[in-house]
Amino acid sequence: MERILVTAIDAVLDEAGLTNEAVRSYVKHWAQHTGAERVEVINASDDARLVQEALDAGELLPAGEGRYYSRSHPKDTARSEERTVVATNNPDDKGEYNNWRPASEMRPMLEERMAGKSAGKTMYVVPYVMAPPGSPLQAFATGVELTDTRTVVLHMIRMARVGVQYVNELADQDYFVRGVHVTGDLDNLGQGTADDQRYFVTIADERTILHYGSSYGGNALLGKIAHGLRQATYDGWASGKFLAEQFLLLGIDDKQTGRTYHICGGMPSASGKTNLAMILAPDALGDRYQVHFYGDDIAWLWVDEEDGRVYAINPEYGAFGVAKDTNEVTNPTAVEAIAEGTGTIFTNVAYNEQTQDVWWEGKTKNRPADVTGWRDWKGELISERSEDEKDAPWAHPNSRFTTTLANIPNIAPDYENPKGVPVDAIIFGGRTRDREPLVRAITDLAEGVYDGLTLGAEATFAAEGTEGVLRYDPMSMRPFMAYSEGAYAAHWMKIIGAAKDQPVFAHVNWFQRGEDGRFLWPGYRDNLRPLLWLMQLRNGEVTGRRTPVGIVPTKEELQLEGMEDLRPDDLETILSIDVPRWQQEMAHREQHLSLFRDMPEEIWAAHRRVSDALDAEAK
Repeated sequence: MERILVTAIDAVLDEAGLTNEAVRSYVKHWAQHTGAERVEVINASDDARLVQEALDAGELLPAGEGRYYSRSHPKDTARSEERTVVATNNPDDKGEYNNWRPASEMRPMLEERMAGKSAGKTMYVVPYVMAPPGSPLQAFATGVELTDTRTVVLHMIRMARVGVQYVNELADQDYFVRGVHVTGDLDNLGQGTADDQRYFVTIADERTILHYGSSYGGNALLGKIAHGLRQATYDGWASGKFLAEQFLLLGIDDKQTGRTYHICGGMPSASGKTNLAMILAPDALGDRYQVHFYGDDIAWLWVDEEDGRVYAINPEYGAFGVAKDTNEVTNPTAVEAIAEGTGTIFTNVAYNEQTQDVWWEGKTKNRPADVTGWRDWKGELISERSEDEKDAPWAHPNSRFTTTLANIPNIAPDYENPKGVPVDAIIFGGRTRDREPLVRAITDLAEGVYDGLTLGAEATFAAEGTEGVLRYDPMSMRPFMAYSEGAYAAHWMKIIGAAKDQPVFAHVNWFQRGEDGRFLWPGYRDNLRPLLWLMQLRNGEVTGRRTPVGIVPTKEELQLEGMEDLRPDDLETILSIDVPRWQQEMAHREQHLSLFRDMPEEIWAAHRRVSDALDAEAK
């Protein structure tokens, strides 16, 4: 039986033109191990056929012309940090946040779970590259995902460049990321209990990804977070060549001067990262500035030895966006990117089986008045809800849309440039109701890296006395670091420190509130204004005002045309530094940094400089 299966697989691989012997051997091993009934090799050109097969099988439903809708299992709706593990063969790779386990423990555990679990299913072979072809980092970008789920294939085609040529052309035929995704019996995995069978493991020093027990999002699209962040973060460090970060990447054209700027940066969840990545210029500045989208989730950064600048690429080919609160006001770019005819796949939003329409909280101010035909994210009819259920969300809070970058209306014309784009600024931004000004620039490398390591978003547990305390999320990479935080900080210092022309760092905050609870800054498209000031500062066109925590704009330096409703006292507040609150924050930062072993002395020195400057200001 085994010989017949191997022979049959060889015939499939031959017909698909897959010539890489290392990939062929890997496919045959896992097809036998998981008990798959058949093997199918995927290229991007298979998309239309696979969509039709998924529609015929009921795995997708039509959501208007050229758009599709799917529901995941109700117990399988989000990334699961506690079940996500980084494994290596070196205990020194253990960090505070990376959920490290020994490879010798995790590999056999996953192999045992996956044994025979694809019986009766097709194993789809998805060769892909997580970078524009020809990129200086392409060697680290190539992988093969084996999955037993057709909808996962369709998402991967939208999120990565898919085709056998990428593995056939490898300079080192054995150097590719080996990803295996087995869904398992979603009804009986004990999700969230002591008997939880799910594991999502990146064995980083073996460049192997083994995910078991989900068919949703980052748990199943192995090219995205598992490869694009966890594995790439480790590869960048191990090779000494690059950084892989959960960063947005955007470009700003100044049509008056002819200059183009590029900004990347990290923000914890719910801090406006996708909206900023897809930002459009405010109407009052639209004649002069045009903003281009490169990416909203991952950026790989390296230094070009010829010109000494930091460059960045978005390794992804698509956007996997949160649907909630996406509308014409918050993100008109995204609304256009998921319009009819785009091939977008919606997951876990509400769906109308009669009209094929989709809806989610925040799409419109009010829910559809006529509930006829509407089903919620679990597939249950809204019209049959009980009185107790009537206010429950129609869409899951983590409902998503998947669309390719080419659908984004302001996609950068050079988004597929294999060299990437030169980086002028690296920004960090959390959600903080006070203390943190609209923007503060940091021109010292160690202080910039220190600021990223102490990034966080505000917890609001007022009853426990922790209001205003941050949940720290270093560089917005808390769930994704593949090695220890001290080594990570040192790697940042090494990579960015090698640049002759270094980016300026900055921290932004759109979320300051007044005592009455209202936001002091309108946000959305107006968030371009502090970024423009930052570029002017880097150019030496403005000087700002020096404070203990960085350089903040003077109100005269910000381009505020069209903001007649912005109150002068609000502007003054968001451009000021609350020294006592900052001193309180510095004590929390010291506790946070003390968690990490081997933190470089330059980072501690930066902490002391900022702390001492605040103390001097307070006197």
